[in-house]
Amino acid sequence: MNISINAAFDGGNIRLVAQDGDRLDLEIVRDHLSEFYQWFSFRVAGARGRALQLRIVNAGGSSYPAGWAGYQVRASTDRRDWRMIPTRYAEGVLEFDWSGDSDLAWFAYFAPYTMAMHDDLVARIAARPAVTHRELGLSLDGQPIDCLSIGSGPKPVWLYGRQHPGESMTEWWMDGALDWLVSPAAGGLLAKATVHVVPNMNPDGTRRGHLRTNAAGANLNREWAAPSLERSPEVLCVRDAMDATGVAFAMDIHGDEVIPANFFAGFEGVPSFSPARGALFTAFSQRLAAHTPDFQTTRGYGTTPAGKANLTISTNQVAERYGAVAMTLEMPFRDHEANPDPVFGWSANRSRALGAACLEVLAAMIDEVS
Repeated sequence: MNISINAAFDGGNIRLVAQDGDRLDLEIVRDHLSEFYQWFSFRVAGARGRALQLRIVNAGGSSYPAGWAGYQVRASTDRRDWRMIPTRYAEGVLEFDWSGDSDLAWFAYFAPYTMAMHDDLVARIAARPAVTHRELGLSLDGQPIDCLSIGSGPKPVWLYGRQHPGESMTEWWMDGALDWLVSPAAGGLLAKATVHVVPNMNPDGTRRGHLRTNAAGANLNREWAAPSLERSPEVLCVRDAMDATGVAFAMDIHGDEVIPANFFAGFEGVPSFSPARGALFTAFSQRLAAHTPDFQTTRGYGTTPAGKANLTISTNQVAERYGAVAMTLEMPFRDHEANPDPVFGWSANRSRALGAACLEVLAAMIDEVS
């Protein structure tokens, strides 16, 4: 049976550039109107009984080539169970082998969370009692920006993610966070706060298989100072909704290609930074690290000097615009080095569990958030 490579599906990205028997040379496709690329997701048909050698030959020119060292491709035969497989990176080529006993196999940068899965998540949560669904606006491709609001308390909390669509662990985190928010465990938090959740801010990039940008080639996490209908309507509609509610506490959920750890980036460089708000950010970080071994506080990006924050980035803009305690959560494409899993690495299930853990910590300290 002939080998077939296909990425013409929701979130797919790869192209075949050469084949020599069972050796397949592949390239990741750049984001539309952008030089960014690193996300891949594709299917191999005709794999049974073959010893395949798959080579992503343009890996060295990707957006974050330092992330390939120590990275392992995720593989699945059922699209539910994504395991790490041995992966080599040398001289700009990412290489891995496959000799499974199934006709079909799927490979991805991380366990995918497609737009079809997003629609299932929104439908499941919106059907729960006391959940309000709003369509905040439309993307450039005409896809809805979904927002799920839960709770009746006076403190506005915003959770949003998938600004960078290739960071699929983001929406796995949202999946776990939303399930926790509609569980009895959330009652104490929801009596004191109303939680607004935007699980996916970049549906166009998600469906198109982009790493970092929307349909216009815009990096949404550099659009928060002056979003526009022409270039970044996704940010504009979310920021308008935040203007209507205010924001006391916010988390922007992301993935990091290089650092093998979960960590926060804060807002210490914004002009309005105060020691009191900084202490709440630090306390949240420390309490989360004490709450779960899947979080740590020793590795990260470092701090921004006073007054030097980039206000085009959402965490900084939200902290400055609303006086919020705001933070960016980064999760790894590699394993969480401090608490590794040799089979799955950092995974969909661990991302879901971290979503719940973050909200458990927030529930315990919501009285301290003003």
